[in-house]
Amino acid sequence: MTGMKEMAYIGRAADLVRNHGAVVIAPGYHLSLFHPYPTALYDCYATLLYIKDHAKALGINPDQIMVGGESAGGGLTAAISMLARDKGEVKVAFQMPLYPMIDNYDTDSSKNNHSKVWNTKRNHQAWAVYLRKDAKKDVAPYAAPARQTDYSNLPPAYTFVCTAEPFYCETLKYVNDLKAAGVEAKVDIYEGMYHAFDMNEPNNPISKEAIKNFNEVFVYAKEHYFATQEH
Repeated sequence: MTGMKEMAYIGRAADLVRNHGAVVIAPGYHLSLFHPYPTALYDCYATLLYIKDHAKALGINPDQIMVGGESAGGGLTAAISMLARDKGEVKVAFQMPLYPMIDNYDTDSSKNNHSKVWNTKRNHQAWAVYLRKDAKKDVAPYAAPARQTDYSNLPPAYTFVCTAEPFYCETLKYVNDLKAAGVEAKVDIYEGMYHAFDMNEPNNPISKEAIKNFNEVFVYAKEHYFATQEH
């Protein structure tokens, strides 16, 4: 609903460039106020196909394409991972849906949540804008990844989330559902912090710990996760 591609400079994507020499492609997808689902999803998927088709020119290993994002971008990360698996046109080696927005229904942590930055009121507004009349319906998992029933063969995943934010419960459930399907998945949990704390307070000791752990996991992913493209 809000945001811009340049936010990659203040989020974890910038770490991947500065610290690990990764190539980051940040799509400026259409925002839902004027372009509801599925426009942003298809914008991101088109970007994924572009990366595969132009990997050599971009300096990217085509067998190590990863997807990631924060918040709504985390929700799109999960959705893109599912769409890529189902369409079979491009393989994703690793997914990083950080504190993702994936459940259009209230959870124990998203209902009656009055935390700063993101809370129940804003969450309801965002889903209503993104899904319009279907905001409280059983939509496709590409629209709300928590509606997924088959988590098999999805890419390995890493995320982190804090206990006070709306997306706490749905993030944990996503990781647990992946694990139950035999997919490698890990979540780091930070007590008492609020949504997007790592971007809003990067010098906070808890944020520093989250950022350090994120970078360590990426190093592991870079060394261990590959998905060979079919040509």
